[in-house]
Amino acid sequence: MIYTLHGFAIFFLIYWSGLWVLHLLAIFYGKYRLHRKVKPLSTDEPYPGVSILKPLMGTDPHLVSNLETFFTMNYPMYEILFCIEDEKDPGIDVVNALLNKYPKVQAKVFIGGSTVGVNPKINNMNKAYESSIYDLILISDSGIRMKEDTLLDMVEHMTEKTGIVHQMPFTSDRNGFAATLEKIYFGTAQSRMYLGADCLGINCHTGMSTLIRKDVLEEQGGLKTFGCYLAEDFFIAKSFLDKGWKTAISSQPALQNSGICDVNSFQARLTRWAKLRVAMLPTVIIFEPLSECMVIGACAAWAASFLFRWEPLVFYLVHILVWFLCDWMLLSIVQNGSLPFKRFDFIIGWLFRECSGPYLFLLALCHPEIRWRNRVFKLTWGGIAQEVKPRIKC
Repeated sequence: MIYTLHGFAIFFLIYWSGLWVLHLLAIFYGKYRLHRKVKPLSTDEPYPGVSILKPLMGTDPHLVSNLETFFTMNYPMYEILFCIEDEKDPGIDVVNALLNKYPKVQAKVFIGGSTVGVNPKINNMNKAYESSIYDLILISDSGIRMKEDTLLDMVEHMTEKTGIVHQMPFTSDRNGFAATLEKIYFGTAQSRMYLGADCLGINCHTGMSTLIRKDVLEEQGGLKTFGCYLAEDFFIAKSFLDKGWKTAISSQPALQNSGICDVNSFQARLTRWAKLRVAMLPTVIIFEPLSECMVIGACAAWAASFLFRWEPLVFYLVHILVWFLCDWMLLSIVQNGSLPFKRFDFIIGWLFRECSGPYLFLLALCHPEIRWRNRVFKLTWGGIAQEVKPRIKC
């Protein structure tokens, strides 16, 4: 029994040390990688054309301003392909108003998706994808805002050996506790794993804003090939990596700016992502909870007390304090400017996120079915999805 406890104690301390290495790696890599100056647009240099796929469903208070940023980008050649599944969707009026406002921008609307799998996003985009005319495909969610030079920055990272350039998820500056909580999560826990994985060459691809070589995707059978997965972004990147292509993150994070911003919706989103990760990588069941500050801190404090007779409470409190300070540093790097909330707000939001994280993961394990808008899906090992309930007609 004593040898078993020794083994656990050693494992916890090694894993705890590895997380600190990852923490420092994310800070230094983020400082090096993010917010690098974009070269001015050159009139002498040829730029590849980009077809932008914008899947839409419904409207929210920020939809107009989010979509308008795609009409004002400083890039010489691109088209915007709006994908709307329902002909009665109110988003159609929003898009038509922007088309009238910016008649010189090359844009089209595709109404009515095609059923090529269980993934609603793939079904919605497939028609537009098959009609795209340029060599690069940018898949961009409706809640994403773009700066004038964001597309140029992404294209500049598309080297000869790179097949996918994706933006690290982050958020725009918004008011309220839920917005603060989102920014803290994406700027700390998510950024730590994302930056560390990208630096180590591990697949960390998320599809909310991603630039893809169309010819390589066509070799896989096109976008429809990945319609059997809900986490199509992960499997698209995996197929590229398996073929020897590299993936890279852009220096500008993706600015999520959804008009729906409340704690319940955000936590439901995190729970859904956890379910996807468990189905794709079953080892997540063990290692993800141990990656949480409060959990690994308690384990490491017990291990230090068991092996070295150190005071566990002091160890635990110092662990939390240093983790907190490193997260503040990482968030400041990702933000690249003043944060839109006070330090006290950060303390409250950080504690809430760190304490609720393990609970949300347990919730994901207890209820593995995934609810996505008005549909329910079940995942098998490997990430293949099956719809378990018919679509609810409103």
